[in-house]
Amino acid sequence: MSTPYDAAMRVALGEARAATQHGDIPIGAVVTTPDGRIVGRGGNARERDHDPTAHAEILALRAAARRAGEWRLDGHTLVVTIEPCTMCAGAAVLARVERIVFGALEPKTGAVVSLWDVVRDPRLNHRPEVLGPWDLPESLGAECAGVMREFFDLRRD
Repeated sequence: MSTPYDAAMRVALGEARAATQHGDIPIGAVVTTPDGRIVGRGGNARERDHDPTAHAEILALRAAARRAGEWRLDGHTLVVTIEPCTMCAGAAVLARVERIVFGALEPKTGAVVSLWDVVRDPRLNHRPEVLGPWDLPESLGAECAGVMREFFDLRRD
């Protein structure tokens, strides 16, 4: 099974792997236009930038908004390797992305399905569509989870 988001997820995986080069947790994200063009990308940079908000999703959303010339990203898709945290889920809602696609669950901090469902709270004025690992090719979801597992296994050794 393949999806329209597979290529974007592969780019996000590249961003995740690059984040490890400066000691950051390997999470990568891209933002695509309605026709699938990548207009923003980012990998975690909290360690590199000494910035607690330098999550992959935030960096990708910022880049996409700069490129669009506005903060509203109507019709855009946020593709991220790992389920977004509360900050990133909230930022996606505030940016008005149409959908969030993520590759692996994050049981400790996930705010899309694991701990909370921030993005589909009926009290909010905007609720993006959510596609998770169950909507992606199994190998792609496994790769997203595997990058995180490898990173933490190396740190524990």
